[in-house]
Amino acid sequence: MSRILHAPLPGRRTLLIGTAALLALPATAATKKAGAAKPQPPEVWPRASQVPGGIARLSLGPAAARPLATTGGDGNQPVLVLGDAIEWTALVGIPLAAEPGEASISVQARPDAAPRQLGYSIAPKQYRGQRLNVAPRTVDLSPEDQARYERERDHLATVTATRTELRPDAALQMRVPVPGRRSSSFGLRRVFNGQSRNPHSGMDIAAGTGTPVLAPLPGKVIDTGDYFFNGGTVWLDHGGGLLTMYCHLSRVDVKVGDVLQTGDKLAAVGATGRVTGPHLHWSVMLNRAMVDPALFISA
Repeated sequence: MSRILHAPLPGRRTLLIGTAALLALPATAATKKAGAAKPQPPEVWPRASQVPGGIARLSLGPAAARPLATTGGDGNQPVLVLGDAIEWTALVGIPLAAEPGEASISVQARPDAAPRQLGYSIAPKQYRGQRLNVAPRTVDLSPEDQARYERERDHLATVTATRTELRPDAALQMRVPVPGRRSSSFGLRRVFNGQSRNPHSGMDIAAGTGTPVLAPLPGKVIDTGDYFFNGGTVWLDHGGGLLTMYCHLSRVDVKVGDVLQTGDKLAAVGATGRVTGPHLHWSVMLNRAMVDPALFISA
């Protein structure tokens, strides 16, 4: 009996290989058009924004214990470090006065280890300007008001130096402390009665006098008072060098030492201090640098 040899079907091997390859490939443009969803990375808080008045999120890698990180320069402030043994992250508050360019922090993985420098870049940012008309006495200070301001400035320097341990379960997404329209954004270059003054160091939220002001995160009250520029004021310490300030209050409902949870009432909106109308001025401070509160909240 003769053997009949059959030639392979043209393209059969190619077809089989091509089918297997297609099964192994990720979704193609065609499947994406058909509605395949692309996984989104989880949001992190605060969001990174490496500009003056922003925050740098710097990976420190793995370590058995929380590394020690500090800012460079004359300030040399401790930096907030979050994470666990698998991955630590440094959150660096960048001062509004920081020059764009290269910067670094010092990182020490263990008490007996030599510190290393970890660099990052600060991008330029141009903040808008704002002109306001206020009571002349709050711009051209009398000798008595100047002396009062200087006493308050020295006192607040001790308040802002507060640093306590961060809660182990710390989640840093903040709730907005009062509902309302943002009437003035962080970083505005401000001109009062035609005279330039320091940039705006917080977020202004327009709200009626008496509107409750709520804690955006768990924290401890570390200062209350009636200040020349800020009017009725409360400071909260959230741990790790993260502080928040609430100004122009009509009423303060807490005292130093009180411990608050997210959503607890701390005060009421007012129009005290240097203002043009009732609103809440809300500031966030990280390693003694005022940073943009918008980085801690949902848009």
